[in-house]
Amino acid sequence: MGKLYRSSDRKIAGVCAGLAECFGLSTGLVRLVMLILLFVGPGLIAYLILWVIMPQNSAGKSYAERMKKKLEER
Repeated sequence: MGKLYRSSDRKIAGVCAGLAECFGLSTGLVRLVMLILLFVGPGLIAYLILWVIMPQNSAGKSYAERMKKKLEER
């Protein structure tokens, strides 16, 4: 499990991409679950709360860029 932050690989605010990176899940899967929650549950409220409380990725790089750099350092 990684650090929880809003990703720079974003569609709206980077919340779903950040959750996916943190838990090692597919970004598409997390976005699909959030979309389902939007229609059948508290998806919008949860998204807005996460948007406010999750810090922005301070590195400003996407998950793929950070992983590539880690591999190059080895």
